[in-house]
Amino acid sequence: ELVNKFLKNLAVTITVFTTAAFSYADSSVETLSPELRGLLGKEMRSLQEGMQAILPAYVSGDLNQVVDISHKIKNSYILKQSISKDQKQELMHKLPASFLKGDQKFHKYAGMLEHVAKEGHMELVGFYYAKLIDSCVACHSEYAVHRFPKLQEKNHLNQNHHK
Repeated sequence: ELVNKFLKNLAVTITVFTTAAFSYADSSVETLSPELRGLLGKEMRSLQEGMQAILPAYVSGDLNQVVDISHKIKNSYILKQSISKDQKQELMHKLPASFLKGDQKFHKYAGMLEHVAKEGHMELVGFYYAKLIDSCVACHSEYAVHRFPKLQEKNHLNQNHHK
């Protein structure tokens, strides 16, 4: 029953997570060159496809597919793409350190997901998949609130609740 409840909650989270297109709208991201914004958008769409593909693989027990997908997500850093030295400088200069740190954390979780899927730890696959989702929501809440206004509303409600 606990697993069913977890999967239902996960399915709801995934639905919310994937209904909007991935696109960072933070002012610092908007200052990136059109080429870099295009690459970032391409990476976000690729991540969305991977995240959506993990759920059916996971719930059907196909951990080999989870390994393959999480490996691709882990290695999808925009900085690892074929961008010029000047473009790397632009990213480092214009994006806040917290954005880059959050991105690193996301890819670390993808690596952990890959590892636990290889080891066959079903419960940990769910755990790290949820950590990936949490990372996406945290980043969108911080850097893409005008793209995802409902996240800003939830943050405001949570902040008032904790006062």
